[in-house]
Amino acid sequence: MFFSGISDEAGQSIDTQIGAHRELGWSHMELRCIDGVNFTQTPDDVFDGVCDKLAAPGMRVSCFASAIANWARPITSDPQADIDDLARAIPRMHRLGTPFIRVMSYPNDKDRPVPEHEWRDEAIRRMKTLAKMAEDGGVILAHENCSGWGGLSAENSNILLGEVGSPALKVVFDTGNPVTYEQDAWEYYRAVYDSIVYVHIKDAKRINGEDHYCYCGEGDGYVREIVGDLLARGYDGGFSIEPHLAAIIHTGQQADSEDWLYESYTEYGRRLMRIVAEVRP
Repeated sequence: MFFSGISDEAGQSIDTQIGAHRELGWSHMELRCIDGVNFTQTPDDVFDGVCDKLAAPGMRVSCFASAIANWARPITSDPQADIDDLARAIPRMHRLGTPFIRVMSYPNDKDRPVPEHEWRDEAIRRMKTLAKMAEDGGVILAHENCSGWGGLSAENSNILLGEVGSPALKVVFDTGNPVTYEQDAWEYYRAVYDSIVYVHIKDAKRINGEDHYCYCGEGDGYVREIVGDLLARGYDGGFSIEPHLAAIIHTGQQADSEDWLYESYTEYGRRLMRIVAEVRP
């Protein structure tokens, strides 16, 4: 078992992101954006520079948190953007020894919604294409229970994985997302447990129909129970924090200050470590 985190929630620059993880004593980090650009889309010279900075302190990258099939790419969008992102990411993942790339499964189009059966069929078709690329490239798509057809329910997630039928498509389970989608996090977790290869730690409460993110263990995401159950079952993968306290990328919420971004991130990490120490068998 190891700790990691979606590092741009600690700061925009790679130096700040590395610094936060070193302060926590962690040797892994999950890369999403560097100076506002997703890591799958950064120019080669920027990627090379990031690799050098990661190598100096011996930091490892546990996952690429890509934009593939995410909340900004509805089922009506051009799938070529996702194919291009994955093609660019695979050699970068090999260079960094990164096994997982986080994906979603295409939300419906709010402005031009398609019928549910068409949404389902097209999401599965696109994911088959991406999973074949991942399988051929020797990496794993970690499907998050978030925006997209496969995130509507645990049942949909299992149908998606079953229909795609690839060893290169697994689950990254996010403890907080079921709360914001008005699902039961414990029931969702138990239903997809067999496919989980990686875990995002987030927590939240729904109050008067609004999402309120909070420190891990303080919301309705069953963080303590899920972490404890995973460890009791022998889980030896990553717990990757995604606090959503100071900034929320999908809503455009920006941090009031870089200091608060960094401080809330490192405090979140400390609280997760305390939870793990308390529930570990």
